[in-house]
Amino acid sequence: MNATVTLGNTDFEMNAVMRQHEILLDEPAKVGGGDTGPASMELLCAALGACTVATLKMYVNRKEWPVGGISAEVERTATPNLKPIFTCNITVKGDFTGEQLQRMLNIANACPVHKALEGSNKIITKLILDGNEV
Repeated sequence: MNATVTLGNTDFEMNAVMRQHEILLDEPAKVGGGDTGPASMELLCAALGACTVATLKMYVNRKEWPVGGISAEVERTATPNLKPIFTCNITVKGDFTGEQLQRMLNIANACPVHKALEGSNKIITKLILDGNEV
């Protein structure tokens, strides 16, 4: 999986391409952007929410549990030393036992984006100038 992000002609306005999908990103006006799209951290919150909802939907489908809907609201805050904290509030609609709800919570915490954000990630950054790595 990959994404290519290109800065546009307007400060902070960017176009992200993932497979055949495009998303316009920007920064809020209060930090110099034009607010024409979500900021990168908002996109990260959306990725966590989407992965959580999809993972739960796959699980309840496999269990054949009737569910009236699943949504996730994700908020990013930070500790005093700027370590990010993601709070994911999941709403499920349906008639579930306490045991089923606990199992859904465990499954939600196992979604791939959750694991990636929670784990120790290694990021390799390279700078390319005129086709050559600097």
